[in-house]
Amino acid sequence: MIVYQSWIINKAMGITAVEQRGIIDSFTAIDFETSTASRTSICQIGLVRVENWKVTEQVSLLIQPPQNHYLYQYTRVHGIKAAHTKTAPTFDMAWSSMEPYITNQHVIAHNGFAFDFPVLRDTLLYYGLEVPPFQGHCTLKIYKRNLAFLCETYNIPLNHHDALSDAMACAKLFMLHHGVAIH
Repeated sequence: MIVYQSWIINKAMGITAVEQRGIIDSFTAIDFETSTASRTSICQIGLVRVENWKVTEQVSLLIQPPQNHYLYQYTRVHGIKAAHTKTAPTFDMAWSSMEPYITNQHVIAHNGFAFDFPVLRDTLLYYGLEVPPFQGHCTLKIYKRNLAFLCETYNIPLNHHDALSDAMACAKLFMLHHGVAIH
């Protein structure tokens, strides 16, 4: 049995540490790219659903950030520009298709507690949407190394800063952590 520390993001938007025992074989791995330093500026979402250790869904969505505003230094990292998202849905329009993969689920992200989970929370609040309960897990906390290094070490394909590729890499790292073969 694997024992590790995980977190619950509750409706009151607090983060509470809990000890979790056992193996989690179904979860959602997520990754967000943002257009600015604002945590409400999601411009791409990557979501990978794993059930019984099998990838069952992969979703990549371009999202129009508020005012479709981008800063060059963010575009330089992920390559997404205002022209790419000018007709994309805003987060509030896309949320209903994502919500079932988040609410009451185990949600995995690399650097989740410092970035992805606060980005999700702040963006939901920005659009006046309820923050659902979910149990967050962070592969950065598990491995204590950056995503690119881990992918190179474990021979996981990575198109870094493409949200779907980052989410898939995170899902595979979480499976490896549980002793599941990924190739």
